[in-house]
Amino acid sequence: MPVFFGRSSAATPAETVVGSTVQYVIDTLTRRIVSQEYGVDERLPSERQLAQDLGVARNTLREALDQLEERGMIRRRAGSGSFVTYDPNGIAEPLAPVAAETGPLQLQVVRGILEPEMVRLAVINMPPRAIEALGETLSRMETVQTDAGAFARLEEEFHRQIAQGTGNPLLVACYNLVLEARHQSFRAAMYRRHLTPNRIASYQRGYNALFNAIAARDIEQATEFMKLTLIEDQKLLLQEE
Repeated sequence: MPVFFGRSSAATPAETVVGSTVQYVIDTLTRRIVSQEYGVDERLPSERQLAQDLGVARNTLREALDQLEERGMIRRRAGSGSFVTYDPNGIAEPLAPVAAETGPLQLQVVRGILEPEMVRLAVINMPPRAIEALGETLSRMETVQTDAGAFARLEEEFHRQIAQGTGNPLLVACYNLVLEARHQSFRAAMYRRHLTPNRIASYQRGYNALFNAIAARDIEQATEFMKLTLIEDQKLLLQEE
């Protein structure tokens, strides 16, 4: 089992590079959608309301909405507004055929290559506002006690935010493919069997430690956590054989 240390507390295309304020809006609206503050098929507040709420210019908001639409999180209807299309309970077809063809151990190998380096770069490059947003996602994760599906969705968002924190759009695109592969049925089945309340609590302590390491800019501690987490997931996969 990993040794955890307690806290003292839809894909972006590779070719698109957005500014920090646009990314802040993307992250904030994504969190609200994933947490179902805005439910599937629900109309988002008007652009004027959202811009005032988030303290950004309308053109900044529109750029963020463009990105969310490209990810498949929302659909924009001329004259009607923006509507949530992200369904946390739905089973979506993978956008890339390779995701459907990737087996659990193959996925684990790629995670082992990407995730430690992803965290290292996030520690170096993640801006304070993005770290604050990551902490907000962690706080929602810590409220989950028994709902494996809800925890898995928030865990995915936590990892996605770390990938975005690297500031490397190509790495983000690669990691979004990893997340697609994690949506396959073997992953869902593993969570149903193994993500018990005790294990959820254990992961919460671990992500708490990872957040602390990122906030403290502690590269060694953050990358060590990712390596230990990968070992733990490897054990779960071996139990499935």
